[in-house]
Amino acid sequence: MNWILIGVLLSAFFILGISRLSACIRAVAFQGALLSVLPIFVKGWNDPHALFLFGGTLIIKAMVIPSLLFRSIREATIREEAEPIVSLHLSLLGGGGIMVAAFSSLNALPHLAPPFSPLFIPAALSIVLIGLFLLISRTKAISQVIGFLVLDNGIFLFGMTLVAEFPMTVELGVLLDLLVGVFVMGIMIYHINRTFDHIDTGALATLRDTE
Repeated sequence: MNWILIGVLLSAFFILGISRLSACIRAVAFQGALLSVLPIFVKGWNDPHALFLFGGTLIIKAMVIPSLLFRSIREATIREEAEPIVSLHLSLLGGGGIMVAAFSSLNALPHLAPPFSPLFIPAALSIVLIGLFLLISRTKAISQVIGFLVLDNGIFLFGMTLVAEFPMTVELGVLLDLLVGVFVMGIMIYHINRTFDHIDTGALATLRDTE
């Protein structure tokens, strides 16, 4: 399981350090594909619940949502550069600081019984905080959607610790909510781009009521 957590963390750092949006979307898709395997490790191949989570997560997080994001880039003719508020080098340093802080608090965090790795909770906390960092340090709407997806992947990791407690319908509802959320964000990106000729969300602050 540790190699999955390491892969998820490395993909989050890749997103922090790269400016090309298409590469960021592929990294989020890769992160989703890695996360889809986790239920199998937790509950085994013979468990229908784990197989359902594996299939649903793989299709929605690694295929459908990245396809929607690529379509938004293509139809809104968005420039490929992320244009962060914080430089990419500082973003990587910030991500490193977040990970060090999360893993330093290992003893203060709850300890999970096998099959969960001791790194599970610190890795989940790191991904949630890196997702928040991406949300506030990027100006383009599509970069913020990518930050939101990284944040959601961290929450998904936390949710894995409770996978035995929830029925499949709850998890299906959460995955569909995420899909609908990204779909709505894609529509917003299209309208922001059509109104301002770019997708910098800072321009929304200039909007005023008209008589």
